[in-house]
Amino acid sequence: MKRLLLLALTALLAHAADDKPHPFVGRIERLDPSFDQLVAPGATIEVLAEGFRWSEGPTWFDGGVVFSDVLANTAYRWKAGMKAAEVFLRPSGLLAAAPGFREPGSNGLGRDAQGRLLLCQHGERRVARFENGTYTTVADRFEGKRFNSPNDLAVRKSGEIYFTDPPYGLEKIVDSPLREIPFAGVYRIGRDGKVTLLEKGLTFPNGIGFSPDESTLYVAVSDARATRVMAYDVQRDGTLAQPRVFFDAQPRREQKLPGLCDGLKVDRAGNVWCTGPGGVMVISPAGKLLGVINTGEPTGNCCWGDDGSTLYITANYFLVRVKTLTKGAGW
Repeated sequence: MKRLLLLALTALLAHAADDKPHPFVGRIERLDPSFDQLVAPGATIEVLAEGFRWSEGPTWFDGGVVFSDVLANTAYRWKAGMKAAEVFLRPSGLLAAAPGFREPGSNGLGRDAQGRLLLCQHGERRVARFENGTYTTVADRFEGKRFNSPNDLAVRKSGEIYFTDPPYGLEKIVDSPLREIPFAGVYRIGRDGKVTLLEKGLTFPNGIGFSPDESTLYVAVSDARATRVMAYDVQRDGTLAQPRVFFDAQPRREQKLPGLCDGLKVDRAGNVWCTGPGGVMVISPAGKLLGVINTGEPTGNCCWGDDGSTLYITANYFLVRVKTLTKGAGW
């Protein structure tokens, strides 16, 4: 009985929003003249909703932005005209109370080739699809072993799903007794449902995205000792080759700027918009930092929405947006 009461109390607390006041202090930093071609000089950061515990993983879906609050085990939706975000899915990641999870909710969200909502569910330790009020497992195991806690995903035009699997969702993280796979992998789910391991040498692979022509895969690494963005050549068979550091963000972390390399998206010109120390770092295809959308908060992820030129950003307690002069890849 005591255990049941504890689980019930834990679930109640997990659903609670953060209603303490948190003033938003953000600014746009222009580090290279070419940044003006991506974000207009007069652009500002607009707060749309607030009061979350750790906002993450946004995607544009059904005319609005859907995003996760990983700690609250809830996915929210915001549409134009709303004064506040509404609960879209609860629970979003851990469907039945269970011990062993520090971040039980959904994290990265996306859409499959048919436009259906995909979720990286920490608590269920799987990539899932939500359709007609039902969750369906897309993949939850590699070689018969449960994933750690799938974190973020990217979908190729072919319909293949690439995703990262660090152990952030688990209590004790790398030391969790629930771990069945001893590394944090980058995987591909084929159109036939087969799961292929692509990379197992990264400590904390996180955000993931393709260049516009899908010849390059970017993976953010949220290792506090070496936070960076990696790049890989995508081979004809979908596997990865030529791993290399695309952008080293550790010097920015050493400046005590909040956040680690986390979520990322790529625009139609190949610029990488990666959350990291100081907010959303905008990096040219050559790896040069052009500017930063500095949210003043540890920043989880971002996505394009509306007509493809509005960047929505999940920044700790907040959902914010910035109008851009470019569009996301695929828009």
